[in-house]
Amino acid sequence: MGAAAHPTAVERTAIKKVSVRLVPFVALMFFVNYLDRTAVSFAEPNGMGDDLALTAAQFGFASGIFFLGYIVLEIPSNMALHRFGARRWLARIMVTWGVVSLLFTWVQNSEQLYVLRFLLGVAEAGFFPGAILFLSQWVPSRHRTKILGLFYLAQPLTTVLGAPLAGWLIGRHGLFGLEGWRVMFLFVSLPAILLGVVAWYYLIDRPADAKWLTPAERDWLESELATENAHKTGHESRHAKGDLKAAMSSGRVWVLALVYFGFVYGLYALAFFLPTIINGFQEQYGTTFTVMDKAWITAIPYLPAALVLYFWTRHATRHGTRTWHVAGPAVVGGLSIPVALFMGSPTATVAVITVTACSIFAALPVFWSVPSRFLTGAAAAVGIALINTAGNIAGFASSYVTGWLKDWTGGYYVPLYLVGFFMLLSAVLMVWISARHRDDEAPGTTPLPAKAAR
Repeated sequence: MGAAAHPTAVERTAIKKVSVRLVPFVALMFFVNYLDRTAVSFAEPNGMGDDLALTAAQFGFASGIFFLGYIVLEIPSNMALHRFGARRWLARIMVTWGVVSLLFTWVQNSEQLYVLRFLLGVAEAGFFPGAILFLSQWVPSRHRTKILGLFYLAQPLTTVLGAPLAGWLIGRHGLFGLEGWRVMFLFVSLPAILLGVVAWYYLIDRPADAKWLTPAERDWLESELATENAHKTGHESRHAKGDLKAAMSSGRVWVLALVYFGFVYGLYALAFFLPTIINGFQEQYGTTFTVMDKAWITAIPYLPAALVLYFWTRHATRHGTRTWHVAGPAVVGGLSIPVALFMGSPTATVAVITVTACSIFAALPVFWSVPSRFLTGAAAAVGIALINTAGNIAGFASSYVTGWLKDWTGGYYVPLYLVGFFMLLSAVLMVWISARHRDDEAPGTTPLPAKAAR
């Protein structure tokens, strides 16, 4: 704990090098991952829905079936990453999903769309929890919230940059004889294949093999991580959480999975249906938007969300991660999203949705610093994958249920009330699990002094 109180020069330089060398590249991988995953949300209101004759429920099912494919192989994929190393496994995942994503360029009907979305989930299985696990194995717990916050910036920035990019690509209608939405699929899939090849040579599995660290920096990281893991191993053994079976039977892991379910339910309800909701402004408010107008409007909530994410994680790092860093945003998001239903203009509606997006993205990276406090090794690989699996179930449920309820009720009132309910449930569960294990934490919750936090 002394390093947290008096960070040494070696600690500062080691963390800075990891932040500069690894985090931007893994974040870029996440950027491409999320863009490929949500590309259908831009395609559907810009030609794909009409060309494939999709109802809202069919589009919701196509969006959500991705997560069923992901769930099938998520835990085995993360175990393979633990066994074979992040460099090989993350590179393999990226190339595979890039190839599947490329095939969307030629999809002809809803059935083919379902199959490709399912296969895309299979191909991507394990990427996100694998990236979280990889980064967690490079920094001690007290720096983890900051590192995961920098990594998580890629998700809102995917929409900030990706929505206008998707709009511009859709505007290339006729290129190679393809409809605009097909052109978009063609060009957003290629970076995944390229980055997968680069990742094979660029990523390094552990600090001991990093030649860009000095011997002192390598020794410090290895020593800190070994000490931390030894504590967690001993900590787990007293509570039967030290192995694969224990991680699967851990009540804390399952409650955290439910907390994550609520956040992801809101995240993907917005991600997949916000472009469609914005498209509906034209009929609802009598406005007219071009493809690029809709793309820029879609991006609006995510730029403030990226800023809030950055400063929220810095606050959690400097002052110590607390329950309210996760539960507080969940309450704000849960209460704000239904309010969007009663706004009288596109501007007011998007403003309220922006508050919801800020809430979701503020909580997510802080949340992911929690599981690694009490899990290590194979238990961490399985526990993190299990929690993320719950998120993928939420991704399927929010996508399909939102579309189905919209078709059934004729609007988004009931679907968005449901989003609010799940986010408030996440807040309640986070407070409950934190109170239950208040005296049962591994090191790493100590706040950093200002110099170290920077």
